Amino acid sequence: MSFCSYYDTDQCRSCRWIDYHYAEQLKLKTDHLHALLEPFAPQEWLKPATSPVRGFRNKAKMVATPTAEGVVLGLSDEVSLIDCPLYDPSMQNVLHTIEQWLRSLGVKGYDVKRKKGELKYVLLSRSMANGTMMLRFVLRSHGILSRLEKGLPELLERAPELKVVTVNIQPVHMAILEGDEEIFLTEQKRLEERLNGVPLYIRPKSFFQTNPEVAAKLYSRAAEWADETNPARLWDLFCGVGGFALHCASSEREIVGIEIEPEAIACARDSAQRLEMENLRFESLDAASFGASSGAQPDVVIVNPPRRGLGEQLCKWLEKVSSEHIIYSSCNVLTLVKDLERLESYTVEKVQLFDMFPHTEHYEVLVSLKKRVQ
Repeated sequence: MSFCSYYDTDQCRSCRWIDYHYAEQLKLKTDHLHALLEPFAPQEWLKPATSPVRGFRNKAKMVATPTAEGVVLGLSDEVSLIDCPLYDPSMQNVLHTIEQWLRSLGVKGYDVKRKKGELKYVLLSRSMANGTMMLRFVLRSHGILSRLEKGLPELLERAPELKVVTVNIQPVHMAILEGDEEIFLTEQKRLEERLNGVPLYIRPKSFFQTNPEVAAKLYSRAAEWADETNPARLWDLFCGVGGFALHCASSEREIVGIEIEPEAIACARDSAQRLEMENLRFESLDAASFGASSGAQPDVVIVNPPRRGLGEQLCKWLEKVSSEHIIYSSCNVLTLVKDLERLESYTVEKVQLFDMFPHTEHYEVLVSLKKRVQ
């Protein structure tokens, strides 16, 4: 028996490794990483950065399923996941309150088969720094918007941790999490997080790591590796809300962060302003477009691409830029391997595994690359 009743009763099988002792999980991941990266002959393997085994997730994504008793928040087959042990108890309590409140309003979950109902998803994010939360309702249309607005004061009174509440309109009958339109129901529009003393902000559409404790270790390690080279100019590609760039910030260092999502860039700029860093610049651009247009040469490039990796085009550009060091953060070691093969003029100096996703086969890995001596 595991510590999760959902898993033990076959209601949810997302955490496929939850039956394994945590030390065994780490060994399996480490062995997997070593097998894939050994051909690149890393000069140094650092010990894995570990995670708590419970309550480590800062975000809950709940499907709103219609039932005879009212809306159920969890999986699409009427299984509630409110008490998932990966969530902090305060998140569980707020999710219970939200579900009860939605039922009291008579809000119907979206029926996929019948294409009826309004509420598709309930998304809840929590700041580890102060416990405040952001709630997003993903709706099919504006149909129940006024009902949610009218009932909101009661919800905020019952769950004072909620500081940001929005409605996202996603009208398409497809498995798409969110649409383009975001409507704020509260004056506050962002959550503040703080990792390693660095202020970070979370807005509805900005990406943020789901395991903040491990993310703090990841950012700290990347900053340590960057500082070892004492770069005058550093680029952070796929920067999100600026976690890597902000941790590397220095009054004597020029840093540029690039991210395609405007809301994430808005968060990063707020953090830079809070730190009073004028030589820290963030731009909302596609990384490939920035790579093609920029003429300056950085000393260090940090990349944190999505699961698909950098790809051939960006790797060719990085080869052309020829910075002395690349720090690569990857959530998919298989695409990392492909990119390392493309970055032929670099050697792998250091590797560290970050267990961002306990109880699954997934993990984050940070790799330090150095330009080969010609």
